[in-house]
Amino acid sequence: MKLNRKLRMGMIGGGRGAFIGSVHRMAARLDGEIDLVAGCFSADPEKSKASGADLFLNPARVYATYSEMAQKEAALPADQRIDFVSIVTRNNTHFAVAKKFLEAGFHVICDKPLCFSLAEGRKLREVVKKTGRVFALTHNYTGYPMVKEAREWVRTGKLGRLMKVVVEYPQGYAITALEQKGDGAISNWRMDPSVAGISNCMGDIGTHAHNLARYITGLEITELCAELSTFIPGRPLDDDGNCLLRFAGGAKGILYASQVSSGEENNLNIRVFGAKGSLQWFQENPNDLIFKKADGPQVISRRGNNYLTSAAQGATRTPFAHPEGFIEAFANVYRSTADAIADAIAGRQPPKAGYDFPTITDGLAGMAFIETAVKSSKRGAKWVKFPPL
Repeated sequence: MKLNRKLRMGMIGGGRGAFIGSVHRMAARLDGEIDLVAGCFSADPEKSKASGADLFLNPARVYATYSEMAQKEAALPADQRIDFVSIVTRNNTHFAVAKKFLEAGFHVICDKPLCFSLAEGRKLREVVKKTGRVFALTHNYTGYPMVKEAREWVRTGKLGRLMKVVVEYPQGYAITALEQKGDGAISNWRMDPSVAGISNCMGDIGTHAHNLARYITGLEITELCAELSTFIPGRPLDDDGNCLLRFAGGAKGILYASQVSSGEENNLNIRVFGAKGSLQWFQENPNDLIFKKADGPQVISRRGNNYLTSAAQGATRTPFAHPEGFIEAFANVYRSTADAIADAIAGRQPPKAGYDFPTITDGLAGMAFIETAVKSSKRGAKWVKFPPL
């Protein structure tokens, strides 16, 4: 159920020139349920002010620091202050910013990965529990209708017992650095360990691959064997990685993530093989979901049709043959989170089926994946057990 008004959103980060901040803003306003009313858009106060002006915000609601914003927004009357904050800053700031706003009484939507480290993530989970606020993580690929359809196929047994999961996330944008003069470095904060954490490629896109496999299959990794590589000279963190996976229940898997796969753009894809059949989904062609059987022709299901499950239909905005994609998937995460926030504000109990957005637990699983992959690689690609969350 909705409120009789729009939710009021604040944003931390995402100022001038920030791609992901713009994506979050477009997604938040897509369904007409959320208004951006405040923000601290940069660590540079002047840039924050200018970014707020770009967005036509009241200058009094554009802040120099996130701490100032949390304090002053909390002091406003209940019918004026923000309902939640969207955090679109760099990895090393997520914990401090989320903690500040949760403890100030605000709900939080945070870009991935969850934190700088698994230890930070565990501390943040305790803050979420203590405050009772809604916390969502924007693993946006879970928002695609046909990803939700794939999950329903697995849940209802269409594939049978799962045996193998193959998930890939190849990009090629960094390959140009190999042709550059000097040390071949690309100006990219994700390659700075003090900002990004212990991994670049696995932390940035490998976590999306892991989350996609976990979301669709419902399987948890029990141990993995990883080899992470740095092909571009002068880089302190990985730009390519390969993992073998063992899942609870006996299924096996392969996960590959790379930023030096020549010619690839954003080719996240997954194949799940079961005893009755298999599914395939490709992010660059997201409106199709493929089903295959050993003794029959492949069948392609397409987004927007009434033969799909309610999970897929409920995440669809346009009729069949009118493609939906990246922004709409992001918006589905925002819409589901908005439902949870509205229920919390109104004092309503969550629906029996819960809400369909990535939570703090999903974020912790992602941090555990990063740290286990790095540990395995440093040990010479040895099998390493997943830590408890």
